[in-house]
Amino acid sequence: MRAARALLGIDQKRLAELAGLSAPTIQRMEASAGTVRANADSLTRVIEALERAGVELIAEGAASAGGGRGVRLSAPGSGGGARG
Repeated sequence: MRAARALLGIDQKRLAELAGLSAPTIQRMEASAGTVRANADSLTRVIEALERAGVELIAEGAASAGGGRGVRLSAPGSGGGARG
C-alpha cells in the first residue's frame, strides 16, 4: 500500500478519502506485518481506489496486463535488491 501511495504521490489521508475509509483504518492496514490485515470490505475499497487512481496491482509471479512501466520487488535471494 505504501508503494502504491508513493507512486501516486498521495498520503494516507488522501487514500482514505479515495477509498471512503478513515485515516486510522489505512494506518492500521499499513502497519500490518507481511499480509495486510483488514476486513474484506475495507481491503476491497482500498484496492478499487488504487486501481481507479491508475495503480496496477500485480500478483506474485503474474505478468503485467497493462504492459506499462513499473517496478516490482524481487523475492529475497533471487539476485535482486539494493546494492551497496
